[in-house]
Amino acid sequence: MAKPIKETPFLYGEDARNFVNENANVEKVSEEVKKEINKSYESLKSIAKFKI
Repeated sequence: MAKPIKETPFLYGEDARNFVNENANVEKVSEEVKKEINKSYESLKSIAKFKI
């Protein structure tokens, strides 16, 4: 039998600052890369056959 999953605790103080600093280094994506991603998405979307 599986054990219940505990609730994730909130981070406060120095722990919260460390978490934000470690995870806030997000690089901007160029417009060229965005267009390539969107082109790939549209291509996959056009061949996908989902049953709803």
